[in-house]
Amino acid sequence: MASVNKVILVGHLGKDPEVRYLEGNITVASFPLATSETYTKDGVRMQHTEWHNIVMWRNLGEMAVKYLKKGKLVYIEGRLRTRNYEDRDGNRRFVTEIVGESFKLLGRPSDFAQPAKETAVENAADPEEKEQDVDFMENNNDTDGLPF
Repeated sequence: MASVNKVILVGHLGKDPEVRYLEGNITVASFPLATSETYTKDGVRMQHTEWHNIVMWRNLGEMAVKYLKKGKLVYIEGRLRTRNYEDRDGNRRFVTEIVGESFKLLGRPSDFAQPAKETAVENAADPEEKEQDVDFMENNNDTDGLPF
């Protein structure tokens, strides 16, 4: 039987993506993402925030560093991965992270635009901005454009 490892998250970046480069100039970007849920318990409104470690590789990692900033709302699709390592004291540690395969910026157009004086004035004058989505997907260097 086939299996599925698929994660879909919508949340806010906890900090700007950190980038590092591996041998062969391979880009790896990582950042925390916060997702929150609200519920009522005994008549009191409660909120629970869950933090997720996100990792994006190669071109997608470069796009993440370029477009994602702390506080931005983003939709991320990827897969769950658990890995282990040995820390400085020799203890075995486990890390669960989301390997991002695509992301979409969510929010108003002004959230994506480079700041400019005219844009800031226009946005202040138009209180009913429509939401705009911007898609980014991992490019596997396929020439046919198919995802499989």
